[in-house]
Amino acid sequence: MTTSTTTTGDCPDTLRRALAAHTTLTLAYTDDEGPQACAVLYATTDGPVPSLVLVTAESTRHGRAFARAADAGAGARVAFTAQRDGQEWTALTGVQGRGCCHRLAGADRAAGWRTYRERFPFVAGDERLGAALERTALWEVRPDWLRLIDNGRGFGHKEEWHAP
Repeated sequence: MTTSTTTTGDCPDTLRRALAAHTTLTLAYTDDEGPQACAVLYATTDGPVPSLVLVTAESTRHGRAFARAADAGAGARVAFTAQRDGQEWTALTGVQGRGCCHRLAGADRAAGWRTYRERFPFVAGDERLGAALERTALWEVRPDWLRLIDNGRGFGHKEEWHAP
């Protein structure tokens, strides 16, 4: 039986917990060559609407696409999924989303790094890795739509959130 709820305003705790339960996004974007997807590690921020912080070099295809959008004064539109591999369909759970990807700078970058290091302590624990990542672009995906799929609560159970 499919159940579905939709909310606006602050992001529901169920969606926040689902995003925080995972560490890898499949991130989809488009550029001059067409659509593409990549896997990236991410950390979630606190607040009424969680954002997703990720690291990627501007030399990668997705990094170039994000940088081009940022340099044009806009964020890159992206879609994403986060879920654990190897789930049984009866208990399948994960998050789908859409939003805008922005390069972080200044105080926002410093706060983003704190969030990222807290989620991935091995970054701070490895001096070479930490130094390399510090020189790499830090990005934030600000979701404007999220959908939780949770078959464990009933086949096709969905919870959606839209930014106000």
